[in-house]
Amino acid sequence: MLTFRPELQVMLGAAETSFGSWSFDMKKLAAVGSGSDFIDAKINELGDWRGKTLARVRELIHEADPEIVEERKWVKPNSLGTPVWSHGGIVCTGETYKNAVKLTFAKGAALKDPSHLFNSSLEGNVRRAIDIHESEKINEAALKDLIRAAVALNLKSATRAIAKKTNRKIR
Repeated sequence: MLTFRPELQVMLGAAETSFGSWSFDMKKLAAVGSGSDFIDAKINELGDWRGKTLARVRELIHEADPEIVEERKWVKPNSLGTPVWSHGGIVCTGETYKNAVKLTFAKGAALKDPSHLFNSSLEGNVRRAIDIHESEKINEAALKDLIRAAVALNLKSATRAIAKKTNRKIR
């Protein structure tokens, strides 16, 4: 059973909350326990092209890295959290908006993107994002390559951090 801060519990008292032209059953989303359960509930609650797109992206992420971990992060009074996929650190997040499903890669600026999938958040020094709009086809092979590259970067960074703490050299 999840316990929420009092201000979030007040918000969750409403059976349904609307944001623009779409709504969520907040009690259903709040009742989920694991990150995977949260993502399942989010996909089911969307019930439109965004849910289908998020579900397909999720499948591709798992195909690219079967060891990836699904999490829910950044729960706030006005948000039940964000789907996050991690392996050795955050690989990417999956956010849904009215006109797009956004995959934000935590260290995207450090990744090579020969297929030019990144089309959003291009101005920053760290993150990069992919906005997927309704009816757009996903370059599945390129997305899997980006996921694998992000995991490799996370694992390399984690290895370097451990080496630094233990005063060992990494090549």
